Amino acid sequence: MPVFAANLTMMFNEWPFLDRFDAAADAGFVAVEYLFPYEAAPEAIAERLARNNLQQALFNLPPGDWAAGERGIAALPGRFDALKADVERALDYAAATGVRRLHLMAGLADPDDEDAASSYRHSVAYAAGRLLEEGIDLLLEPINGRNMPGYFLNDFGAAERLIAELGLPNLKLQFDIYHRQIIHGDVVMALRRLVSITGHIQIASVPSRNEPDGEELNYSYLFEEIDRLGYDGFIGCEYIPRGHTLDGLGWFRPFARS
Repeated sequence: MPVFAANLTMMFNEWPFLDRFDAAADAGFVAVEYLFPYEAAPEAIAERLARNNLQQALFNLPPGDWAAGERGIAALPGRFDALKADVERALDYAAATGVRRLHLMAGLADPDDEDAASSYRHSVAYAAGRLLEEGIDLLLEPINGRNMPGYFLNDFGAAERLIAELGLPNLKLQFDIYHRQIIHGDVVMALRRLVSITGHIQIASVPSRNEPDGEELNYSYLFEEIDRLGYDGFIGCEYIPRGHTLDGLGWFRPFARS
């Protein structure tokens, strides 16, 4: 049966960040994810995880200056020293939370720019190697250009090729079904082909990015297929509730922790 992680950046926004851990556990979730933990102390997050018997499924390495529009720095030439510092900062939070998967955002750059491609490859190889020392997987997530125009890693094939070329045992794909459907479609066939390199799955309805209970995709079928494929990782609920978070959890009740 799928194991779902509530995304605390998008869900449970009716509560302050740290209180979202309590709310997610009360709703029946056994795991959580979010974009960034860095405005809270790692010890405070660790306490909420322990208090609620929650697993930390995933979070992102620092993305650069998010407020100024940066969406990662891995593909940005001249930012490698900053990236190395960011990896160490993320590892401090990983040690506190017990997370075993971290996502590296690529940044806004032209995928055809040779300097950007070289910077990205170098950054990914370094980050994966450093995380391997700590027993942590590094995830790469293709993101669609409608939600994030100009994002460097906007193609599942490019992510698949880089993972194969680098050949690092802890370098995995973050398969966001919402992004896959918008970029390429053909979700089920892609899951079948890529499940062996997939370290994390995320879900949302398409096109509205709401609860996974309607619109283009048949998530009941997709959950069955994910089980059939033997995927045993987390499924992150990276969606924007249509209204109050709790009112939209009807789809989740059959999977909730009692």
